[in-house]
Amino acid sequence: MVESRVRVGGYSVFLLQRGCLVGAEWREEGGRVGMEYSGGAGGSSGDHHHDGDGGGGGSSSSDPLRRKKRYHRHTTHQIQTLEAMFKECPHPDEKQRQLLSRDLGLAPRQIKFWFQNRRTQMKAQHERADNCALRSENDRIRCENIAIREALKTVICPSCGTQPTAEDSYFDEQKMRMENAQLKEELDRVSSVAAKYIGRPISQLPPVPPMHISSLDLSMGSFGAQEMVGGPSLDLDLDLHPGSSSAGLPGFPFQPMVFSDMDKSLMAEIGASAMEELLRLIETNEPLWMKSPSDGKDVLDTESYSQMFPRANSQLKNPNIRPEASRDSQVVMMNALALVDMFMDPDKWMELFPTIVSIAKTIEVISSPMLTSHNGSLQLMYEELQLLSPVLPAREYFILRYCQQIKQGLWAIADVSYDISRHDQFASPSGSRRLPSGCLIHDLPNGYSKVTWVEHVEVEEKLPAHRFYRDLIYSGLAFGAERWLATLERMCERIACLMGMGSATRDLGVIPPPEGKRSMMKLAHRMVSNFCASIGASSSRQQKWTTLSSADEMGVRIALHRNTDVGQPNGVVLRAATTIWLPISPQSIFNFFKDERTRPQWDVLSNGNAVQEVAHIANGSHPGNCISVLRAFNTSQNNMLILQESCVDSSGCLVVYCPVDLPAINLAMSGEDTSYIPLLPSGFAISPDGRTGPSGEGTSSSSSSSRASSGGGSLVTVAFQILVSSLPTSKLSLESVDTVNHLISTTVQQIKAALNCPAS
Repeated sequence: MVESRVRVGGYSVFLLQRGCLVGAEWREEGGRVGMEYSGGAGGSSGDHHHDGDGGGGGSSSSDPLRRKKRYHRHTTHQIQTLEAMFKECPHPDEKQRQLLSRDLGLAPRQIKFWFQNRRTQMKAQHERADNCALRSENDRIRCENIAIREALKTVICPSCGTQPTAEDSYFDEQKMRMENAQLKEELDRVSSVAAKYIGRPISQLPPVPPMHISSLDLSMGSFGAQEMVGGPSLDLDLDLHPGSSSAGLPGFPFQPMVFSDMDKSLMAEIGASAMEELLRLIETNEPLWMKSPSDGKDVLDTESYSQMFPRANSQLKNPNIRPEASRDSQVVMMNALALVDMFMDPDKWMELFPTIVSIAKTIEVISSPMLTSHNGSLQLMYEELQLLSPVLPAREYFILRYCQQIKQGLWAIADVSYDISRHDQFASPSGSRRLPSGCLIHDLPNGYSKVTWVEHVEVEEKLPAHRFYRDLIYSGLAFGAERWLATLERMCERIACLMGMGSATRDLGVIPPPEGKRSMMKLAHRMVSNFCASIGASSSRQQKWTTLSSADEMGVRIALHRNTDVGQPNGVVLRAATTIWLPISPQSIFNFFKDERTRPQWDVLSNGNAVQEVAHIANGSHPGNCISVLRAFNTSQNNMLILQESCVDSSGCLVVYCPVDLPAINLAMSGEDTSYIPLLPSGFAISPDGRTGPSGEGTSSSSSSSRASSGGGSLVTVAFQILVSSLPTSKLSLESVDTVNHLISTTVQQIKAALNCPAS
């Protein structure tokens, strides 16, 4: 080590020369004092080099102490070569370093220190990622711990309604001490990592706000007029969830994200690649698509697909990943431009598929080059797809939706999953991944379009599906192209009737004027959309179902909901649903529910009274697709009517109804705005069970009877919504739970008895 001293501006400066720091030179230039270092790749990031001999040797200058050193970054070729070598071998030996030195024109010492620095950077990146994951896990544990402590303060036995016998205080205290010790150890470990890499321990982060858990205590019969006094209360761990409209989605769980130009460029490349694959999937037949010998449907040959579209690190290597692929075509009653407009608008997309799409939202518009056309439009979307049952979780997707006009009158819309975790590290991974899918829309004369639909997803089976639905899901009917097109065909006919283009020859009873008919159809559509949203298991809407009993093999499930949206009764709503299997075709069950003559056999709330259809509005070519206004006989509430809409297609059936008072019906029939009429619908969702055996009642028939699949029976979801209080906060009583449990159980028993089905 060499020590030298210089004076600068009256101050003494000591310089040390050691190792790769070969020298330090002070010089005066134009009245300024400057300092230059020579040598030493180890003192930099490894991306720089200097002119000279690389070892601090002489130069052309007559005074070596006066020579001027020039520093340059590594060239792009050098960096790319080093990065490529690092991916293959992060620890090169002496021979490999010598080879790199000769090829790149760098000193072996520079090569050595570049690899050391690169390994250090990678290690720091991994440790920062581990730190974020540990911090998130620790916050989650803290929230769960707070919630459990709050719940234990008011826990009530569901059988007797009293406080359960406390456990031994000694063992309870020891258990809590052990849990606290584990949490403290985890917190200390995360804090040490956080202090090292983010400059502060996790204890200095903003505190997590305590979770407020409220319960309900209301009598079912009081309907919010008075709080139940003296009766036992019940805590079923049911959270009160706020209402969520389709437009605002206040329950949307993801924070706004910022995307750079590089991110948008990558998204554009992904969208264009997905569009290219979609068009090839649509246009190619054998050997990519083979005809099923049983029903003639298109079946994707996975081996041919892998050869045609090779992918690195395919998830199909995971044994828990199951592919679903389907292709189908259908002519629908809507022109191509109108379809494209509805597909590219999330709100219209939900309105077009209320039985499938539970939530849709545009996160970011990546490109929108045309003001008057969607050609070239690319957007990042979030959507949830559902089956109408509380036992099946919704499928969540972050997708890139790309729209392109192929030629005049021919449009294509491609969807492909996008990994959002690169922008939101706290976003939970989805169990499903959408491979390039979408549709090709060919404009036809007279306002029609031919739509060819391709669905292709990979589903990770984290939990096995309920055995009632396994055949339906594994057969591909649950979320396949046939279900999308059957729903699209029915909804296009309904929209045509709404716009006054459909035939009104089948309208009966009190026939309103055209504006009144449109108002009634809008009111009924809002009722159906509310019903579909109420019985699904959407994670974004945070609707959690609690199983009450095993009245049937599925069990009765209930959930609490606080309504705040316009068009719904304000207050606390109790939702209850169950699903049963019946050995009868969906069409036969649909006819049973739709016929007003058989309604007293299953409608518990009508007390066996007959009903009369006073108005009938057709909204499709199938006679079962209609809106009805029913009036019950021999009741004390003569001003209360029942609004009902029935829907049927090859994918399933719906019968949804809701009590509406007479002034509201008159308001709708006069063509006035119906968005403020409160609706709380109940009803039935019917779907085939997916079995390939012959049904006891024959195959189902619908508007697409040639494409309908025969099954061994039907899955019927029975759902009720009851307003238990108009107060924002309240408690749920055992009487309310018993009442709704009895209501569904009695309804199920009467349905089975009327259809001559076994009781269990």
